[in-house]
Amino acid sequence: QNNAKVAVLGASGGIGQPLSLLLKNSPLVSRLSLYDIAHTPGVAADLSHIETRASVKGFLGPEQLPECLKGCDVVVIPAGVPRKPGMTRDDLFNTNASIVATLTSACAKHCPEAMICIISNPVNSTIPITAEVFKKHGVYNPNRIFGVTTLDIVRANTFVAELKGLDPARVSVPVIGGHAGKTIIPLISQCTPKVDFPQDQLEKLTGRIQEAGTEVVKAKAGAGSATLSMAYAGARFVFSLVDAMNGKEGVIECAFVQSKETESPYFSTPLLLGKNGIEKNLGIGKISPFEEKMIAEAMSELKASIKKGEDFAKNFK
Repeated sequence: QNNAKVAVLGASGGIGQPLSLLLKNSPLVSRLSLYDIAHTPGVAADLSHIETRASVKGFLGPEQLPECLKGCDVVVIPAGVPRKPGMTRDDLFNTNASIVATLTSACAKHCPEAMICIISNPVNSTIPITAEVFKKHGVYNPNRIFGVTTLDIVRANTFVAELKGLDPARVSVPVIGGHAGKTIIPLISQCTPKVDFPQDQLEKLTGRIQEAGTEVVKAKAGAGSATLSMAYAGARFVFSLVDAMNGKEGVIECAFVQSKETESPYFSTPLLLGKNGIEKNLGIGKISPFEEKMIAEAMSELKASIKKGEDFAKNFK
C-alpha cells in the first residue's frame, strides 16, 4: 500500500527543496508532484535522478497547478516568505495569507479529499484560512486539515535530550496550543521517559522551545529562517500520516487542528491518526499547574490570530 501521491506546493523554496528530497527518499511515496512559481522544472529534474521509486514531476505557475493536484492523497504547503530578524510570524501575514488562500482554493477544487498539511506561517492564522476556504467550496472536512507544528515537538525532544544526556530519538514531549511564541506549550510533565527539572531550568527550557525559531532566524542573520529542521519535521509528519492512511495502528502526532478541547476553536493536541485523517483527538491529558497557566496565558493571542485568519478568508476573492 506504499503508493502515496504527494504534492509539495512551494517546492523550490528553502523548506520545499529539502522537504521534497526527504519525500523522494521515502519508500512510502510513489508520486511526487512539485509546484512553485519558479524553478520547479530544475528541482524536479534534479530529484528525478535519485534511485528511489517515486516518480517526480515539476509544475510551474498557476495554470499548471490543477494538473499538479489531480489525484493527490496528501498536499504539503510550505509556500510563502520566511521571517527576517526582528519579525514575528504574524508579520508574514499579509504576504502568506494570500498565498495560502490561493493554493488551498485550488486544493478544494482539484483534490478536495486530500490531506492538507500547512507549514506556511503564521500557522495560527493559515489553518483557519484553509478551513474557511474549504467551507466556501463546500468540501470542508476538519479531520483532513493539519497545521504542522511538528518542529516544536522535534525541538522539545532535542533540547530535553541535550539537558538530560538522553538519545533524542527516544524522547517524546507533547507540545500543544499553537505555533508561535507563547502559544507554543511544551508538556514537559508528560515527557517519556519521565524527566524532572527545577522550576528555573524548566522556565528557561520552555522559553527556548518557544523562541527556537527566532534563535535560527537570528543565527541566519537575514538569510532566512528554519528550513532544514522544518523540512525534517514536515517529512516526519507526512510519513506518520501516510503510515496511518496505510492502516498502521497507534500513530500519534500533535498538529494544529479544529478542536473542542479548549475555548479556542483551533488548538494543537496529540491526535490519533487513521485512514481518514484524525481518528481521535486525544486531548490535553493530565498537566501541571505551570502548564495550565501557560494555556490560560496563550488564549487571547491564539483567538486573535484565528479570528484574523477567518476574517481574511471571508473577504478573500
